[in-house]
Amino acid sequence: MNRLNRQQKDKVTQFRSITGASDKQALDCLKQAGWSVEMGIEVFFSLGMQGGSVMDTRAIEQLYLKYKDPQQDMILAEGISRLCDDLGVEPTDIVLLVISFHMGANIMCEYSRDEWVSGMTRMATDSLDKLRAKLPELRAELRDPARFQEVYSFAFGWAREKGQKCLQIETALAMWQLLYADDRHWQYIDDWCEFLQAHHNRAISKDTWVQLFQFTRQGHLGAAVPVHAEASIGKDTWVQLFQFTRLIKPDFSNFDEAGAWPYLMDEFVDFMKKKNNMAVDS
Repeated sequence: MNRLNRQQKDKVTQFRSITGASDKQALDCLKQAGWSVEMGIEVFFSLGMQGGSVMDTRAIEQLYLKYKDPQQDMILAEGISRLCDDLGVEPTDIVLLVISFHMGANIMCEYSRDEWVSGMTRMATDSLDKLRAKLPELRAELRDPARFQEVYSFAFGWAREKGQKCLQIETALAMWQLLYADDRHWQYIDDWCEFLQAHHNRAISKDTWVQLFQFTRQGHLGAAVPVHAEASIGKDTWVQLFQFTRLIKPDFSNFDEAGAWPYLMDEFVDFMKKKNNMAVDS
């Protein structure tokens, strides 16, 4: 399973949820069918294979109806809050981001009917008990570097306001603090947030977002300052930060000022060097 791409993994999950097949059965059938779920199911039954439990789609629909908004055919913030209460987690728990990732949710605090049904099926959870029991596994997914990168990239679009290309800086800072908490910690996350609050009032691209991620993956490398109301984070910056955290060493010794890093990264490294020099001098 580890060598499969995300689309293939999703098809395995979908196949298993429909047939109750094991991982091996699902892989064998899907490979024979050229990764067509529909044709794979035909292979499964034509060979007389038998699976285990199958997802109860009616139960998944009933859960959707339990949490959906009474006026709209959507699960909105109030419904998600009740879901969190029933799962015993806070709405700020990162596991909700992972659940939303599996749902393929387009907007924070919203699940459409299709997102809910496909996400619950993908996670192989057709009851609250099953979803609650799966929470440790969902959290553990973030320890897989490839999965963390997928969730990190997903988070940018998920957290944006409707119709916006960039993240408001307050939202971006909160998301970074969430993503780089605990065992995913990047030691400069507080410095990065302090730097942006003090020096940045322009849109930041997603490329920068990913580059910073790469910087933090290489190793483990404030005071609040009023934020300009128009400050926002673009997708380039989101992406570039990811890359930055993976590639650049904690002491910045491999940071090439003449390299292809955006000016914002140059400014941050300069900010940190000055800050570290002041700490040594004091």
